[in-house]
Amino acid sequence: MSRQHTTPQPNQYAYHQSSSRAAYPTFLSLHETLWLQTKWWFRGLFDAFRWDLVVRTATSDSEIRANIMKSLLLNMLSLTSIYTFDLILQPLVHDHPSWLHRNVGWFYRVLWLLPVVGVSFYLNSSWCNLIAKRTFVLQHGNRAAQPQPVTYTGMLTLLATSAYRAVMVLTSVIVSFALGAIPYGGPMISFVFMCWVDAYYCFEFIWIARGLSLSSRVRHLEERWAYYFAFGLPSAAICTWGSGLANAALFALLFPAYIIMAMHCRPVPQDPFNPQHSEGNDTVRYPSPLVPIRLPIFAVVIRLNDLIVRVLSVGGGVRQPLHNRLPSNSSENAEEGAGMELNRPSPGPRKPSQRSLGSGGTGGRNVVRSSDRRKRD
Repeated sequence: MSRQHTTPQPNQYAYHQSSSRAAYPTFLSLHETLWLQTKWWFRGLFDAFRWDLVVRTATSDSEIRANIMKSLLLNMLSLTSIYTFDLILQPLVHDHPSWLHRNVGWFYRVLWLLPVVGVSFYLNSSWCNLIAKRTFVLQHGNRAAQPQPVTYTGMLTLLATSAYRAVMVLTSVIVSFALGAIPYGGPMISFVFMCWVDAYYCFEFIWIARGLSLSSRVRHLEERWAYYFAFGLPSAAICTWGSGLANAALFALLFPAYIIMAMHCRPVPQDPFNPQHSEGNDTVRYPSPLVPIRLPIFAVVIRLNDLIVRVLSVGGGVRQPLHNRLPSNSSENAEEGAGMELNRPSPGPRKPSQRSLGSGGTGGRNVVRSSDRRKRD
């Protein structure tokens, strides 16, 4: 029995070659990718100077206007108190021989400055939340922001979200100070990082309103790093020239305006993995491999959040082993209020109710009657 050798036809080679070529990804060139990133950077910078949107929104709605005015007045009081101490009191009592004069600055900080700044930050946060909700309603209608019923779980989730935001602000400040301590370029690296941090908090309200989780919010920013860096550049530049408290008060003063700008923004690109996508063209062209699509901007912050959440966790719920858990799972669960249920006493073994006893007894009588009927038959 002779073996028959089949020789492949030339068209089969051409088919396999064309299918392999079609399966290989297509990339944009390096200069095309850099040009796109530059355009996105300028788009973010342009959106960060849309003060016309702020004026139009404030003048068209009385609730937004009232909250902006309250925030403006309170933060102006904070800034006045801070600069009164920095420019007037501190030079006057510096190196003074009297104990009372030397400690005037300490008394001023504890009895006036810190309470005023703390109260202003708390009230400013609540007013900014109202401004963001009202702006979102004006854009998307009342149906987009239906109030959720107040429940026990909802209150815990709200407390967990507020606590987690405070933790994330703290870790971002710690990372910024740590980057600034790096010799030869540390302050510049810290400034670039703060540009992204400022942009994140300006957009956080609209991301939460759209239902994005923590990992989705971070991924969204890190995949559009050029746009968000440019958007956070003006506020970060304004808030780097004074002391720590003065910079924080300046950011709180600008925060409501940048929230309104963020509500009207359309961050680019729409699809970071196919930035030149157009309708009618299904070809996917990835950015150049030499330019990263996603920068791990908040990787250290998320790691620190995981560590703090693990330390502060008091055993609510079953903990996952570290090798089976994503880096931000514990932080995301903490932000969503998971594992915060109060330990309630577990109910003991339940006694059978009269209804169940009755139904059980009825079933037993039915069995007996059927067996008696068989014996009679």
